Amino acid sequence: MVSRVRVWLNRTYAENVFFMDQLRRNPSDRAVEIHATHGDPDSPVLAAADTAELEPEGLSPTAYVEYALTQCERRGIDVFVPRLHQSAIVAHRAEFEAAGTALLAPPPEAVAVFEDKVVAYQAVESIGVPVPPWWRVRDADELLTAVEELERLGHRACFKPAAGAGGVGFRMITREPFSLSQLKGFPGPHVPLDLVLESLRRAEEPVDWLVMPRLEQPEVSVDCLTGPDNRLRLAIGRTKHGRRRGFTLHERWLEPARRIAEGFGLHHLSNIQFRMLGDRPVLMDVNTRPAGGLHQLALCGVNVPWAAVRLALGDDPGEISPPFLGQDYTVVSAPRPLLPVTVPRQRADSPTVTGTLDALPAQAAPVEPRAAASGALQ
Repeated sequence: MVSRVRVWLNRTYAENVFFMDQLRRNPSDRAVEIHATHGDPDSPVLAAADTAELEPEGLSPTAYVEYALTQCERRGIDVFVPRLHQSAIVAHRAEFEAAGTALLAPPPEAVAVFEDKVVAYQAVESIGVPVPPWWRVRDADELLTAVEELERLGHRACFKPAAGAGGVGFRMITREPFSLSQLKGFPGPHVPLDLVLESLRRAEEPVDWLVMPRLEQPEVSVDCLTGPDNRLRLAIGRTKHGRRRGFTLHERWLEPARRIAEGFGLHHLSNIQFRMLGDRPVLMDVNTRPAGGLHQLALCGVNVPWAAVRLALGDDPGEISPPFLGQDYTVVSAPRPLLPVTVPRQRADSPTVTGTLDALPAQAAPVEPRAAASGALQ
C-alpha cells in the first residue's frame, strides 16, 4: 500500500488554496495531507489544510529555521514548500533531509541571485537575456538623474524596491502636480515626482529602489519545473493583457525562461516574468517559488503542483507537455470558508492534533540551537 504524502505550506498566498486542491486531486490517486501555517488567523489556507497552526511572530531567520525543523519532525512532513524565509531555510537543506523532509525550493545559490533585483538583472544579462535599462537609486539626486535619463530616452519612469515580491512598492512617476484628479476614483500607482523627491530629502535613511521604464503589455509569466539535474521538465507561459488571460508555448518567451531556469539551477518550481520594451520582450522579475496563479495551468490539462511534489520526492515525472492550451479566460473572486478563530481545522484521525488555534499569533519564544545533522546553525 502506497503511503500518504504530508506537505507543508508556510505563510503562503491565499491563492494557494488551489495549489492544495490540486495536490489532493492528483492523477496518481495518492493520499495527500496538508499542513499550513500562517500569521493571519483568517488566511483561507488554514481552513483548507488538514492541520493548521498560527506561526509565532518576531522570529529571526535563524530561529525560524529551528521552528521549521521542529514542525517537520513533529508533523512528519515529507515535502516542505517554503515561502517565508526561503533563503534561510534552503541554506539548511541537509538538516531537513535528515529529518525526512524534502524542500520544494531551489538551492541557496540560486535563491541568492534573485533576492536582489539588481544582482538578478546583472546575472541574466551576462547569459544574454535582455533586461530593461535600470538604475539603482538610494536618494533624491540619484532618482532625479534616473528619471531625467529615462525621459530623455522617451520612457515613463517607475520604481520598485530592489528586494521584494509581487507589486509591493511599485509606483509610476508623473510630472503632473498633485491635484483633486488624483483623489477621484480608486487609488492608483501614479506619484508626482516632486512629492517623491521631497519625501526622499526628508527621509532619515536611504532607500534601495530600482528605477526603470514602464514596461508594456502583454505580461507573460512562464511557470517552470526544473529538476536537480538543471534540466527543465515543464515550461508554460501564462499571458496577461488587461483582464484577458491565456497561455503560450512561443519560444520568444520560453527560450529565455529556459535559459534562466537551467542556467541558474532554479530547481523545482519557479516563475519568470516578461513584459514588452518596444517590440521585444525583456525580463521583469524572477520568483524562486510557485506563482499564485500556477493552478491556472489546470486549464491546459496538467497538474503542476503534483508533478513538483513527485520530483521533490525523487519520483521524476519526466518532461511534461500540455496536451492542449486552454482557451482565454479571466479571473474572478469567489467565497472561501474560513476557520472559527478558536477551532483549528484538524483531521479527526490525525495523531498530531495539539489543541485549538489561538486568536492571535504566539509571541516568539527563545529557541535553543540544536545539534544539526550537518553542523550547528549559523
